[in-house]
Amino acid sequence: MRQIDHFIVGDSPAPTRKHQVWNPSTGEVQAEVGLGDAALLEQAIATAQKVQPEWAATNPQKRARVMFKFKELIEANMQSLAELLSSEHGKVIDDAKGDVQRGLEVIEYACGIPQVLKGEYTQGAGPGIDVYSMRQPLGIGAGITPFNFPAMIPMWMFGMAIAAGNAFILKPSERDPSVPVRLAELFVEAGAPEGLLQVVHGDKEMVDAILDHPAISAVSFVGSSDIAHYVYKRGVAAGKRVQAMGGAKNHGIVMPDADLDQVVNDLAGAAFGSAGERCMALPVVVPVGEDTAERLKEKLIPAIHGLKIGVSSDPDAHYGPVVTPEHKARVEGWIDTAEKEGAEIVIDGRGFTLQGHEDGFFVGPTLIDHVTPKMDSYQEEIFGPVLQIVRANDFEDAVRLPSDHQYGNGVAIFTRNGHAAREFASRVNVGMVGINVPIPVPVSYHSFGGWKRSGFGDIDQYGTEGLKFWTKLKKVTQRWPDGGGDRSNAFVIPTMG
Repeated sequence: MRQIDHFIVGDSPAPTRKHQVWNPSTGEVQAEVGLGDAALLEQAIATAQKVQPEWAATNPQKRARVMFKFKELIEANMQSLAELLSSEHGKVIDDAKGDVQRGLEVIEYACGIPQVLKGEYTQGAGPGIDVYSMRQPLGIGAGITPFNFPAMIPMWMFGMAIAAGNAFILKPSERDPSVPVRLAELFVEAGAPEGLLQVVHGDKEMVDAILDHPAISAVSFVGSSDIAHYVYKRGVAAGKRVQAMGGAKNHGIVMPDADLDQVVNDLAGAAFGSAGERCMALPVVVPVGEDTAERLKEKLIPAIHGLKIGVSSDPDAHYGPVVTPEHKARVEGWIDTAEKEGAEIVIDGRGFTLQGHEDGFFVGPTLIDHVTPKMDSYQEEIFGPVLQIVRANDFEDAVRLPSDHQYGNGVAIFTRNGHAAREFASRVNVGMVGINVPIPVPVSYHSFGGWKRSGFGDIDQYGTEGLKFWTKLKKVTQRWPDGGGDRSNAFVIPTMG
């Protein structure tokens, strides 16, 4: 059986604990990954502490050249990366390529580090006094990433952190760990010093070791909200800078004037793409008015029946299996819950099997109507190919539903009315808003982050926010005496008057 190793400098000790890595399409265990501990992390940190100062002293142009070369290598290896990703995660190849591409866009932004790292300068802030600022690296950063985007989210984190002059330790999900290791290998091939980017595998034991280690200055996390809150509290208590992105229950508001054909097309991809295993999926649709709801439902049913579920390598499949047998059971359990709560199961994906792949972890597309805000299945994140319909009476109701929900990651409104869209975007209590855009993930030179229980910490991912997170701002006030002048005020705090 294939063994997946840590990517650190030096030999790592034989693991005492291992985790199985499934092939979700076949239901077979295809590999094992060794789970590390605090001693292994200490080994990685010792190396990072050796290489980071020299990397920080490397001028930004040379750091950017490594990023450019890394970008070239990712592009050259796109197909093999996508196939490796699909084999462990289950998402179809095109979706896997999108995973890699969205991470690559942050690497492209990091290629411009000489420009974005520039500080500010004020000449003559006072008599003979100039003031300037500079952004300096924190030292060692760490990232703890989820299974659903094993390429994109690691690159979101380490791209900005390393370009800014930090060393980085990545702890990816043990469910699909091979792509993060491959990214680290390509990074060294691109010219990065060995030990600058290291990958350690593990579970809660490794997470706690990262959060507690005094040499790690900042931690970025993406995962479920309960764990995000835990990571945030423990990391901050240990004196670290922490950004912890949590779960979501994104709503799609459908106004009566919306183009329903376009809405249905968007919902098919946003709700069921990647088997719904995305924190920016659109699992709740909110038609405004009963007439809108009935017209939308009438169009949704044949569209959902037309979706093709297949193995990850099937080029015609709209989506593939979920990641593990436990996750399949969890998703189907939420459908059970919705049914017990009184919702209408319009299209039932429970018990779906794919001919020839009966042991795969497939869940059929599911449509649930007459869901209410008091239902647990509405309040919690299902994270599977399940679309719920929550009917709104009017525009005010449509604004209130996502605003009152415990999660506040993303929301979308579908309308032809510019005033309604502007009003909604201004008032809704959610971090990322799409207007006729079903998955409103900002481009790499903006920033990503949700509100409420979707995000803990004050600074978002990537873009200028990412640069702020992975650096500290030093402010310098300078004066060069001309050899004369009055020195009687040497003990007084200087003013700029």
